[in-house]
Amino acid sequence: MAIPIKLEVFEGPLDLLLHLIDKNKVDIYDIPIVEITEQYLDYIKQMETEDMNIMSEFLVMAATLIDIKCRMLLPKEVNEEGEEEDPRAELVEKLLEYKMCKYMSYELKDRMITAERNLYKRPTLPKEVSDYRQPVDYEELIGDMTLAKLHEIFKSVIKRQEDKIDPVRSTFGKIEKDEIDMDLKTVYIEDYIRTHKTFSFRKLLEKQHSKMEVIVTFLVILELMKIGRIGIEQEDIFADIMITSKGA
Repeated sequence: MAIPIKLEVFEGPLDLLLHLIDKNKVDIYDIPIVEITEQYLDYIKQMETEDMNIMSEFLVMAATLIDIKCRMLLPKEVNEEGEEEDPRAELVEKLLEYKMCKYMSYELKDRMITAERNLYKRPTLPKEVSDYRQPVDYEELIGDMTLAKLHEIFKSVIKRQEDKIDPVRSTFGKIEKDEIDMDLKTVYIEDYIRTHKTFSFRKLLEKQHSKMEVIVTFLVILELMKIGRIGIEQEDIFADIMITSKGA
């Protein structure tokens, strides 16, 4: 009659590998892959489980270990930097990540157990005590402050606020959009030209009511000069500009 052997239960293939590494007291960065693979396969043979999902995870790791074992028998591959690649490197990285997560879970579990030992007591102060507020002594609060001193403080605060105001921009009013119909202005100027025939450009501009009207009038005069409707004359550089009609 065979003696039944109770196997340790592991959370997964990485958990089993860590157990074998600790059991054999080997360096995780230099795993004796042949020895560890043989022990891993022995454990797989003794496993009895009907859950194929669990069994498949252990079998995939077994295939990975055999693949690493085969690659270590072959000549080592060299990467782009000319360094030899270790077939165990990826497995070591996974083991280190799993080990860190496992120890963190132990730490969290210990903290949870410690937290369960803490007891908290609700406050039981009488309402009269919790509602008590220390009275304010206004005389002590004011001290040697007089009405004159308070007035000086008030004036200094107001002065600081006034200093922040831009003396130029603060005088600006609301900016309104000045819209000028260029077609109507053109008709107006053409009528003015037909009526006056020859006239001073300065006097024409002085008849305008806004800066925008001056600009539009100037543009219309330039356009009429361009198409030959008017002529421009100026005797010298400081003389008045005279406009003469060339149309019918």
